[in-house]
Amino acid sequence: MKWYPWLNQTYRQIIECHRNGNAHHALLIHSIDAIGDDILVWGISRWLMCHNPKEFKSCNECYSCQLMQAHTHPDWYCLKPDKGRILLGINSVRSIIDKLYHFSQQGRAKIIWQPNASQITEAAANALLKTLEDPPMNCWFFLSSHEPWRLLATLRSRCITWRLLPPDEKDSLVWLQKQCIQSQEVMHTALKLSNGSPVAALKLLNHERWKIRQMLCKTIPEVIYSDILKLLPILNNNYVTECLYWLITLLIDTIKYHYGASKWIVNIDSQDIIKQLSQQINNNILHKSVQEWMKCYRDLQSVATLNRELILTNSLLRWEDLLAVK
Repeated sequence: MKWYPWLNQTYRQIIECHRNGNAHHALLIHSIDAIGDDILVWGISRWLMCHNPKEFKSCNECYSCQLMQAHTHPDWYCLKPDKGRILLGINSVRSIIDKLYHFSQQGRAKIIWQPNASQITEAAANALLKTLEDPPMNCWFFLSSHEPWRLLATLRSRCITWRLLPPDEKDSLVWLQKQCIQSQEVMHTALKLSNGSPVAALKLLNHERWKIRQMLCKTIPEVIYSDILKLLPILNNNYVTECLYWLITLLIDTIKYHYGASKWIVNIDSQDIIKQLSQQINNNILHKSVQEWMKCYRDLQSVATLNRELILTNSLLRWEDLLAVK
């Protein structure tokens, strides 16, 4: 696994807690998407499993280290939903909990890692509560969540929450410069659109999604007062919610421009388009347009059975009617 430099400080702080003997047995990591929480937990797990740790590093030589490197350590458990399921069920939790009360097979720690703590049924969460409250000796839980407030309050109360923050913008841009060949303006935009995560920004820049976004931004001012349905083939794809997110951010940026708040614009690489939109659409219509597209975004994100093309067509026609109001 590739290590990211912004994880160093958090890693050392958590390892220091373990070295001093005051680490909490259950750590709830509050992070954003693609910031490296899985890599952080993997690094901590390797140190905890190692028979000969050297200060803040695992030795990479003992049998436990070799098992961890091969991803076959018998005392390392990952709580994930079964194949084909969205939520982690009670049977999966119980089967792992039973193993925790046996002796560690390698004589070190037993570690449970749940990559997305939100993906758990209420029954499974309740089954986990008793073990979290009174865990077996040398047993460590790591849970990760982008929205910890959605978890059961009783589950949160048994954990120490650790906020894993993204690196500051300057450091993120320096890291991105080493990973790809793009202008500062483009990298800055990708970073803002990725909620400050440099890893997510890099994935966006190196993916066909970036070309779709560029096409969307270019097409919007060209068609909103001529043939708005030309946006349908651009929006109607497997990345539809991202496309709607980009559309909404562009409209919000135009509102910011209207209010003289250009320094807070997200789509830095599309400022000419934002200026053009600000001349085409008045502020009142912009606010209503954002509300309309946010409703469409929520509908498509929350109800999987909806006819995507029909919903998008309806939203585009409603937007056309909205833009026609003077």
